[in-house]
Amino acid sequence: MSGLSFDSVLFLCVANAARSQMAEGLARDLFGAAVRVFSAGSAPTRVSPDAVTVMAEIGVDLATHVSKPVSAIDPASVDLVVTLCADEVCPTSLAAAPRLHWPIADPDAAAGALSEAERLARFRAARDQIRARLAVLAAVRDVPEGPDPREFHASVRVPDVPAAARFYTWLLGVPPKDWTHRYVTFVSEALRTNLVVLVDDGLTLHHDTLYHLGVDVGTRAAVVAAHHQAVAAGFPIHKPARTTWRGTPLHELWLTDPGGNLVEIYARLTAEELAEMPADKEPIFLVGG
Repeated sequence: MSGLSFDSVLFLCVANAARSQMAEGLARDLFGAAVRVFSAGSAPTRVSPDAVTVMAEIGVDLATHVSKPVSAIDPASVDLVVTLCADEVCPTSLAAAPRLHWPIADPDAAAGALSEAERLARFRAARDQIRARLAVLAAVRDVPEGPDPREFHASVRVPDVPAAARFYTWLLGVPPKDWTHRYVTFVSEALRTNLVVLVDDGLTLHHDTLYHLGVDVGTRAAVVAAHHQAVAAGFPIHKPARTTWRGTPLHELWLTDPGGNLVEIYARLTAEELAEMPADKEPIFLVGG
């Protein structure tokens, strides 16, 4: 199973007054019955009225919430701990559970010196930061099984190939493996990274700068398996699994990420597989239509 797997989550801060309370309310609203959600603090006080107010603005009710000490939480009931302290020292108990740290500035700090509008603006900012982080947490919870990555590949367009070759030789600590008049290839075994810099073809270098990303999965069978895994997970396929011979011979599958970027899942051919190359070098598709 990829991603994070958890059926319960505990949000911790010092006072259990604002950030962890808002996180608890947001997480209950987001996960529903699928995840048990708790919050607590190392020195609990009371639930901030401003937290109640800004949460009510988005339809989440904290009116019945109370601040709780960490000691009230059974460690055995927690699969994941999220700490939200920024400048303060966060609670350190329940250390056996996996832990994420989201440093969110305390909106309740020195609140007495602020106007109501200023206080609520701070609470809204904290609320929205927590909500955005929770959206990612939910997205990576129990992700379906995916490929077994062996190497990361990235190709970027550059306006000056020789200058880029010099820069990336310095950055990666290795000389180019090979190059042509159009591209330079770096292979860093230490970083498990294959980087290609290539000519810009006159394109404006903003979104088009990224040519594609890639992941080496090792074998033809793994590329085919990744095709079926992508279909099962609902990820869009740009080009189905196939063996290509022109350029660098590869077994490859092309996907499109949520931002429209191309992602190549590939495996290099063995010597035996290279011997199967057809005379016309046309691609051979590895899955049915």
